[in-house]
Amino acid sequence: MTWIKTVPYDEANGRLKQLYDRVKGPDNNVDNIMMSHSLRPHTMEGHMAIYKYVLHHTGNTIPKWFLEAIGVWVSLLNTCDYCVDHHTQGMRRLINDDPRADAIRGALDNAKLDGGPFDAKESLALKYAQTLTRHPTEVTEAMIQELRDVGYDDGEILEINQVSAYFNYANRTVLGLGCSTTGDVIGLSPNNSENPDDWNHT
Repeated sequence: MTWIKTVPYDEANGRLKQLYDRVKGPDNNVDNIMMSHSLRPHTMEGHMAIYKYVLHHTGNTIPKWFLEAIGVWVSLLNTCDYCVDHHTQGMRRLINDDPRADAIRGALDNAKLDGGPFDAKESLALKYAQTLTRHPTEVTEAMIQELRDVGYDDGEILEINQVSAYFNYANRTVLGLGCSTTGDVIGLSPNNSENPDDWNHT
């Protein structure tokens, strides 16, 4: 599952068990990305809080499927198959239209951000995420203005920024610890956006 020791659900106790119970899915399954934090549970708590608030919170106004698409795109740029696999399934479930989901994934795989399944707003957001991921020092104030010009307000620009930044963090957690999808249930997520403290994966 990872290159470092992890504590399985049935051996956890104390604070770690409490956190596992908050993030687990069916049959007490805990995603390997969360289990990778098991030797330092406080880092799991921090990771899960930012993940839930950045991607699965009612305060966001950008459609959740597109936030997931940004996550898939950032993960493709970082060659993080773990996050690509998980969040493609999350995106697919939210879109609930397999041909459209296939077209979006195909466009991302081929770095075709203009036209196709993306409108002008979405294309620009994906390009911003690409620059932030690949060349963060090249992000400029003019790029923020361009996002405003296509219709994003500053709060939505913050959402795009935070999802992009979160996935860069998650990708480096996975890649740096050799986290695999072995044993994971692909595509589960904390879907109860109404309750920011509900971290259970469904």
